[in-house]
Amino acid sequence: MAVDSGLYCLTMEKLLINTLAESWEAVDNYAGLVTDTHTPNFETHDFVDDIDNEITGGNYARETLDTSVAITVETGGIVRFDTADVVYDNAGSNDVTITNAEAMFHGFNVGSDATDPLGFMTDFTAPYSCTNSTFTVQGPANGWWELDLVP
Repeated sequence: MAVDSGLYCLTMEKLLINTLAESWEAVDNYAGLVTDTHTPNFETHDFVDDIDNEITGGNYARETLDTSVAITVETGGIVRFDTADVVYDNAGSNDVTITNAEAMFHGFNVGSDATDPLGFMTDFTAPYSCTNSTFTVQGPANGWWELDLVP
């Protein structure tokens, strides 16, 4: 298995020094799926065009994240990023076929794969598939990622 979970360092740097002019809470951010043959490089990959082995066919399309996207700051200096579960369902038709999805990536919708920054990737630890149905990626109860600012 080549896929792993992590935040993309170059995008985080741009967000922290405010050169990206994007927000984690933007309502047009999206998520896509990759197979287990994708190998992320969290230090050098910065845009969606660095993603290879994305799921194709079977009415699959990247999904816009739900408007409940939120960044929260919790007691003890924990910053969390969370959204509702991500549902791939072909605009409500419930007829998606996905084969061997191993991970989900987050993209900021700026304009194209060459300019859309990568946010994070979540490894499912095993491949999952569905046939002519709905594919749901259930987010962790404590959010997709967290930063401990007061370790």
